[in-house]
Amino acid sequence: MGKIKITLVRSVIKRPADQKATVVALGLGRIDSFVEVEATPQIQGMVRKVSHLIKVEAL
Repeated sequence: MGKIKITLVRSVIKRPADQKATVVALGLGRIDSFVEVEATPQIQGMVRKVSHLIKVEAL
């Protein structure tokens, strides 16, 4: 499994609580913050859940 870079590009304001919690669990705080993580099945599921709020790049 490779690494991916996840960047928050949209706000979590007016989003359901589970989506806000997923963004926080990914380690993202504010717009344009990013994290580099391993592409595990758990992370991929989280990415799929908030795909409309983030940008994902393979490293």
